[in-house]
Amino acid sequence: MAVLARASAAEIEALLAETKPPPGHIRLRGPEIGLVMVRGRSGGAGAPFNLGEMTVSRCTVRNEEGRIGHAYIAGRDLRHAELAATVDAAMQDDAWHDALERAVIAPLAAAQEHARAALARKAAGTRVQFFTMANMRS
Repeated sequence: MAVLARASAAEIEALLAETKPPPGHIRLRGPEIGLVMVRGRSGGAGAPFNLGEMTVSRCTVRNEEGRIGHAYIAGRDLRHAELAATVDAAMQDDAWHDALERAVIAPLAAAQEHARAALARKAAGTRVQFFTMANMRS
């Protein structure tokens, strides 16, 4: 679900278009937009505090095989939430799981890892070596 939540609706739709379409579904809840409270911790381990509210989209669907899929997506993209819930429901069926893993989840995960690594390389180029600077002064 994390991979589907971080992907865009367009990316999911493009990959689903290249595969056999998952079973049809009916909406049980949503898709709808709401707010959730984001909590933080001082220093990562201290006392919790309310950081603020965040917009989320959620959807729950039941596919033709009776499997129920849920999705919560950051932001206001209702189509994204419905697509993620549809894939979640289909992934619960052994007949669909491996095909969707190969055709949708694995390519999305690889693209997300590539983007994360590129961002890490870019950030590493701006890293300051304070130990080196201290040695340069002496």
